[in-house]
Amino acid sequence: MHKFGMVALIGPPNAGKSTLMNQYLGQKVAIVSPKPQTTRNRISGILTTDDSQIVFLDTPGIHQLRGKMNRFLLESAWSALSSADVVVVLIDAYLYSTKPNLLEKEIAPLVKPIAESGRPVLVAVNKIDRVKDKPKLLPVLSRIAELWPKAEYIPVSALRGQGTEDLLKRILAFVPEGPAMFPEDQISTAPLRFMASEIIREKLFYSLRQELPYSTAVEIEVWDETSRDDMVLVNAIIYTSRKSHKGMIIGKQGSNLKQIGTDARKDIAELVGTKIHLEIWVKVREGWTEDPGFLRTIGLGE
Repeated sequence: MHKFGMVALIGPPNAGKSTLMNQYLGQKVAIVSPKPQTTRNRISGILTTDDSQIVFLDTPGIHQLRGKMNRFLLESAWSALSSADVVVVLIDAYLYSTKPNLLEKEIAPLVKPIAESGRPVLVAVNKIDRVKDKPKLLPVLSRIAELWPKAEYIPVSALRGQGTEDLLKRILAFVPEGPAMFPEDQISTAPLRFMASEIIREKLFYSLRQELPYSTAVEIEVWDETSRDDMVLVNAIIYTSRKSHKGMIIGKQGSNLKQIGTDARKDIAELVGTKIHLEIWVKVREGWTEDPGFLRTIGLGE
């Protein structure tokens, strides 16, 4: 008996969806950062074993922010439900054990749409490693049981791998029988150039402070695997919505942009398995977050 299925990872921003998927795959497919709403696209990660193949659909965080880009993100997240065989809801146990009022604000709105999908639901109560006083978890678990009375909930630490094997066993219990749909060595359906743009964006998140990363986007303008036998040539553009931000991204005498390029080149080379020549430019495109055509051009909401 062989199983094949798709699993939607749903939850608020910064709940650990990308970290969980990367944990299962044993390598980074989706970018992560300590800042919420890092994931902008629905990204798939493929886990293949001898008797199963699971396609994890990592989705943007469900939030209540307005604007065209945020609407694109929400549409991308909710559309994953129609493709999924199983829904895994991730919640931040540490956050809700310290700020229980946020649980109602962030989790309650998810209940009805997920229930209406008709899919089996598992709730991954994540970041338990950060909760030192374990009795503080009890009110969180109790409220989750009230919100999803038919769901199973499993305490996990996606970062450290605690409880993730138990969660995977429960996922497999709901995954239907079927043959593998992808080669066993394929770990994602995302194109390499998209994954490269995400790596650059991850470095932006780590190098820029406060809200600045949310006003930036990355586009791979050139991806050339043919000009050099031993090297892939990559030209990337970082778009920012304000002129004042361009200098901050570049840094004094180009120092920040150079560091972003150095860090990104190492990760892209590891991803591709060959040397990378990476050049990055910064351009100002005012109002890009409200331009549907441009949002589609850079793949947002897909």
